[in-house]
Amino acid sequence: MAADAYSRVTGKLGAAVATSGPGATNLITGICCAYYDSVPAIYITGQVATFRSKGDMGIRQLGFQETDIVDMCGPITKYAVKISDPQTIRKELEKAVYLARCDRPGPVLVDIPDDLQRKQIDPESLDPFCPPTPSAGTLDWTNNFERCIDAIQRAQRPVVIVGWGVRLAHAEKELLEALRLLNFPVLPTWAMVDMFPHDYPQLAGTFGTHGSRCGNFAVQNADLVLAIGSRLDTHETGSPPTSFARQACKIVVDIDPAELRKFKSHGVNIDFPFCIDAAEFLRELCARLDGVELSDTHPWQNRIAAWQDKYPAIQPQYREEHAVNPYVFMEALSRFAQPGDIIVSDTGCALAWAMQGFSFRESQRFLHAFNNTPMGYALPASIGAALAEPARRVICITGDGALQMNIQELATLAHYKLNIRIFVINNDGYSMIRQTQDQWLDSSYIGSSPEGGVSMPDFQHVAKAYGIKATQLKHNEDVLRMVNEVLCENGPILCDVNIPSSHRVVPQVKFGYPIEDSEPLLPRDEFMENMIVQPLPASLHGSR
Repeated sequence: MAADAYSRVTGKLGAAVATSGPGATNLITGICCAYYDSVPAIYITGQVATFRSKGDMGIRQLGFQETDIVDMCGPITKYAVKISDPQTIRKELEKAVYLARCDRPGPVLVDIPDDLQRKQIDPESLDPFCPPTPSAGTLDWTNNFERCIDAIQRAQRPVVIVGWGVRLAHAEKELLEALRLLNFPVLPTWAMVDMFPHDYPQLAGTFGTHGSRCGNFAVQNADLVLAIGSRLDTHETGSPPTSFARQACKIVVDIDPAELRKFKSHGVNIDFPFCIDAAEFLRELCARLDGVELSDTHPWQNRIAAWQDKYPAIQPQYREEHAVNPYVFMEALSRFAQPGDIIVSDTGCALAWAMQGFSFRESQRFLHAFNNTPMGYALPASIGAALAEPARRVICITGDGALQMNIQELATLAHYKLNIRIFVINNDGYSMIRQTQDQWLDSSYIGSSPEGGVSMPDFQHVAKAYGIKATQLKHNEDVLRMVNEVLCENGPILCDVNIPSSHRVVPQVKFGYPIEDSEPLLPRDEFMENMIVQPLPASLHGSR
């Protein structure tokens, strides 16, 4: 996970080394993070000596800690290989590095038996890897693009969805130029929220099952969606995917042809699919937009601005609470976080509250394993980010349960005295699970609460045992002061943020409803006033 974050921060290749057996299998969750988020990283594992390998004997294991890590990691890597000849090591390493970075990036794994690790080689005399000749792009620059521009010109209610593929293509400058020419409302995916400061004039908000009401109303009422570098997964579209932007012309740019093909199997029509690198698409788009007259979208932008005013993430009553409100906390954290800070979040409510309540500034970065989204990511990822950029401050937002998944890495943080501030969202259990249990299981909090079998330690004592400063935040009235104090500390520090277990992610879409109709459900007359397109039957029969 640290290697994954190192790659996200630097744009370079992350790397991790592990021993055979359990050392190798301990990498798997982190490899999944890199694979599903298209992060280039190389993982090198040890393996039992070739003369202790079980081969085709039919037994489970011959050598001590022998594990078929290549077979296990095949489905979650772009390339996984076990070295059988020391003379191939240069070619295989170079091939792995090339594949990790090319096309849609991702992780690779090289497994090296113990006896081959001891072989003497001369790298200069070994055969190198020769990359294949790049194939021509599949984008139809003529008819398809001309029709695409025509659709963009005619759009009255357009939105631009910006996905992680833009950053993987190093196309940030091209994107900003395209947005300047289009002047369309922008909806970043969670992986790209840090691309736009909170006062970016075209920013409409986040969208999806845990997105903002404004962002969801915008994308669902749009008549054109231009999605660049986003695979539009079900977290973004809701279920079924056919409910997503259902009356919009859809232009989707993705370098992976399989991601474009999946829409057809889901019954989703993509009017203009472009299988191309995001940077190449954006350069062509900018060239073709230069001098083109677009429709007047000011009425649409005014409608979005009205939604933003009416449905803010931080409601006024939140500030009146005695105990810490998670949205008030995120507001304070974003107020005192500085340009250049790296914010790393774990999963669950901590992530959703951050995505809804944190306001980003210029040059900040936000990291999470968005598609694998495991508990335990934030602390090791924060360490990877801090090692990648020692001069930058790292803010780690984790949960009480999530921290315990990799709590041993507090020793690593303390040993290297890394510039990391840890905020533990401590609400006595797993609130994201409790929210689902509220919706479907009559609030039976089995396996998610103290009464359901989950207990939490005293995190201040734990941090101090590792030699890390610690403090505790209990009251709303202290949020501004204490957040500022923690962020101003030198070296590592942990803040135990006590939040009542009753707090939930608001809004959140319940399964069975389209993303524009999130809980708590709005009164039906108010909901209907917000809809330009025809509501779905589930919403017509919804209640308060």
